[in-house]
Amino acid sequence: MLRTVVRQAKDRHPFHLDGWVVLPEHMHIILTLPLGDDDFVKRIRLIKNLFSRRLPRTEHRSQARQKRNERGIWQQRYWEHTIRDDRDYAAHMDYLHYNPVKHGYVTRVKNWPYSSFHNLMGLQVYPADWGGCVIDLEVGERG
Repeated sequence: MLRTVVRQAKDRHPFHLDGWVVLPEHMHIILTLPLGDDDFVKRIRLIKNLFSRRLPRTEHRSQARQKRNERGIWQQRYWEHTIRDDRDYAAHMDYLHYNPVKHGYVTRVKNWPYSSFHNLMGLQVYPADWGGCVIDLEVGERG
């Protein structure tokens, strides 16, 4: 369902999905927008909204979320970063793909099925054994 929603969002507001990792409680996305367009917030909001509408309302919601009629499936906050250069791009792609290992869901990046890592591995951007050990990444959220 999430893939379908992303395709629908891309149809409405074009973007290229460079990297994507979906975890149980959050996801990481790296998008390339059309030249002259910097409204990534619109795209993320649309993806979250379209996906939320398709799910039954069974999740726990705090009183504050109930008052604002918000769903309890997405983090309210998000972290954004504009990629500065090729090195920054590579570092953030590494961070994104290593995240399932960082959070303890798997011990090897290739073992997490909900990731663009597999496509990039097929394109020989990453070797199959990449991320099978502890990697010190200097990007992403701290804490």
